[in-house]
Amino acid sequence: MYKSILVPIAPDHTRDTETAIELAKILRDKGGKITLLTIVETVPAYVMQQLPDGEMTKHIVAAKVKLQEDADGHKNTDIQVITGHSANGILDYAEQNGTDCIIVASHRPGYQDYFLGSTAARVVRHATCAVHVLR
Repeated sequence: MYKSILVPIAPDHTRDTETAIELAKILRDKGGKITLLTIVETVPAYVMQQLPDGEMTKHIVAAKVKLQEDADGHKNTDIQVITGHSANGILDYAEQNGTDCIIVASHRPGYQDYFLGSTAARVVRHATCAVHVLR
């Protein structure tokens, strides 16, 4: 099936992470790897000036701890935390790291999504690899 599977996980872990990991394990080739990715949204410089020193680092460390908890017990599973825009970060990471499948969770789209578009929708439209969407 797939040699490199990317499972983006929202920082608040509101979606069913375990279901996404289990699907990735099913779709992964023998010897393939799964990467759990959380993207901490970039904060504008004018906002950063108002935050306490080390606030972003604190959020990144917390995200790594939570991802490690999710990855524990799953073989060939890596974790990555990056900063940036969620959809663009997922797409860029997948492109730069040779990902051949992205498993992304989605909510039922609401009226606002027709104007703004969800992260999952952007990933589906712009990914250069296979994308599996979980609802």
